[in-house]
Amino acid sequence: MIRLVVGLGNPGKEYERTRHNAGFWLVERFASANGVMLRKDGKFQALVGRHESAFLLMPQSFMNGSGRAVQMLAGFFKIKPEEMLVVHDELDFAPGVARVKQGGGIAGHNGLKDISQRLGSHDYWRLRLGIGHPGDKDAVADYVLQKPSAEDKTAIDQAIDRSLQVLPEMLKGDMQGAIQKLHSSEPKPVEKKEPPKKEIPVKEPEKQPQPKKSGLLGSLFGKK
Repeated sequence: MIRLVVGLGNPGKEYERTRHNAGFWLVERFASANGVMLRKDGKFQALVGRHESAFLLMPQSFMNGSGRAVQMLAGFFKIKPEEMLVVHDELDFAPGVARVKQGGGIAGHNGLKDISQRLGSHDYWRLRLGIGHPGDKDAVADYVLQKPSAEDKTAIDQAIDRSLQVLPEMLKGDMQGAIQKLHSSEPKPVEKKEPPKKEIPVKEPEKQPQPKKSGLLGSLFGKK
C-alpha cells in the first residue's frame, strides 16, 4: 500500500511551468480531481494534503533539498520507503512516456539524490514522467528549468492522464496491476517514413558508327 505520494519540483511562479516540475503537475492534478486541499505546513516545509489513507506531499524547499520534507513527514507518521511513491521528471524518457519502478539508480536527479541520502534507502517507488533529453549533458541544467514546447507539454499531460488512471490502484497496493496497465497503454512511437527516392533514368550509351573497312579487308568483307 502507498501511504505517501511525493511530487518533486521547485517552488515559485518562475518554475511552475518548467520541465523539472512535472512531479508537482501530477500531484496538483490528483489533488484537484479528488477535492484535496494542499496546505502549506511549516513543520514539514511542504504543501501537504490527505486523500483517504495516503498523504500528498510537495516539498517547498528547492529540488536539491526535497528529502528533508519527505524524511520529516515519513518519520512522524512512520511511513516506510516501500510505502512511498515519488513522482519526478525523467530525462531518459521521451515526453509522453510514464513508467513505474521500485528502487534503482537516480541518474543524477538532485531530488532523488537528497531523498535517498536522507532515508538511507532507494527502496521507494518511483513514477517517472519523460521530459526528453537536450542531447548534451552540459545543457541539462538549463533544459530542465525551461518550459517544454507546446507539443512536448501535450505529450507530458497525456502521460500524466494515464498515470492518474492507475494511481488509485497503486494507493491500494496493486503495484503490478497498475504497472501493467500503465506500461501497456503507452502510445507507440510514430515511425517517420522517408519520401520515396526519385529514380533517375539511365541513358543508354549512344552507338558509335562503325568505321568503314578499307583496303584489301574492305574489298574482301565490305560487300555481300
